Amino acid sequence: MRAHQIMTRQIITIDADAPIVDAATSMLQNHISGLPVVNKTGSLIGIISQGDFIRRAEIGTQRKRGRWLKFFVGPGRAASDFVHESGRKVGEIMTLEPHTVTEDTTLEDIVDLMERHNIKRVPVMREDKLAGIVTRSNLLQAVAGLARDVPDPTADDDHIRNRIISSMEKNDWAPFGLGVIVFNGVVHLNGVITSEYAREAVVVAAENVSGVTKVHDHLCWVEPMSGMYLNSREDQNLLGAD
Repeated sequence: MRAHQIMTRQIITIDADAPIVDAATSMLQNHISGLPVVNKTGSLIGIISQGDFIRRAEIGTQRKRGRWLKFFVGPGRAASDFVHESGRKVGEIMTLEPHTVTEDTTLEDIVDLMERHNIKRVPVMREDKLAGIVTRSNLLQAVAGLARDVPDPTADDDHIRNRIISSMEKNDWAPFGLGVIVFNGVVHLNGVITSEYAREAVVVAAENVSGVTKVHDHLCWVEPMSGMYLNSREDQNLLGAD
């Protein structure tokens, strides 16, 4: 399998000049662990993740170094740490020049990249523009949807997946972080919705695509104000069976 077959195409991004509180709020509300940072032309310039909020002055977790350690690391490193721990804008604490892949990169190469650099998400590029993002959640969805030891999806499955995504992405009810996995016409839908009406619309939209034989609903409902969430009935039944 390749990146374009599992990547999330509906990408939530943020500007480098945005306050860090906006990035934190967006990640919490959308149940994601990182955000690509783009400039005014939409080009990728960095990435901000949960790890960038671990060492922060607001919560008293900034690095505390003794006199000798400060001497060895030097003023440059100390200044860089200060900016990362006290900066107020996304561009001041983001990771510059993140590792990226193309739409044709194999999942094996993506996993190798994640493990080698200890990262949880990889932006997918189409030339110099952001086309999607592959996260560990996307890989988990692929495993859950296709089970184990199955061959690559067929070209027909690729076409079905693209048609499902196209039928939803321009609608207000489209899930956040929409994930679509298709194998032999069987569809697995993942993502975050804020209305049960949206769940029905998403399932119906998938069912209406030619070639679809069955739709599995793994959509998670989230209440925007409280952050309370509920798994789909199908997933809840599976959890109950366990």
